[in-house]
Amino acid sequence: MKKRIMLDKLDCIDNNIDIEKYIMFRKDVKRYMEHPEWLGDFSYEEIEYLLDNDSKIWIYYEKDVPVCSMMLIPARDKDLKKFGIDLNYKEVADYGPMFVNYNYIGNGLQYQMLEELDKYCYSMGYKYAASTIHPDNIYSINNLIKDGFEYVNTKAFTRGPRNIYLKKLKKD
Repeated sequence: MKKRIMLDKLDCIDNNIDIEKYIMFRKDVKRYMEHPEWLGDFSYEEIEYLLDNDSKIWIYYEKDVPVCSMMLIPARDKDLKKFGIDLNYKEVADYGPMFVNYNYIGNGLQYQMLEELDKYCYSMGYKYAASTIHPDNIYSINNLIKDGFEYVNTKAFTRGPRNIYLKKLKKD
């Protein structure tokens, strides 16, 4: 029986992110995905802009192997309007792309990352978290619902339809 990988036992890089390595990791993950279009594709320049404007990326490693990654993007008013969410954008964190190395799927890492994002966002003063997921991505939808997110609506975006989810953050 394979030992379950726990996020808190992995090495985490959450500052001075090497954007090129991050993009290579994302491309590698997408190669194994049945629906790679479900995963967001920020360009180098977009990631650089996001990181320069209070967004944050975490990459978890086992030894030197990238295992999983998550991103937080502070919400903008125009994005919340697009999502159909009527809240103060300064109180909302957008959970950006999350992905797991193919060889580590099945360890519950996405849910563990959601829990970590929740704690981090609460500690940063956010009151709500939003996330967008392709309507057919049942695995991710189930993780969001398990983490307390509620369905808001479905919107059409350039990269296809996305379900919008929202949750009120609470202290554990």
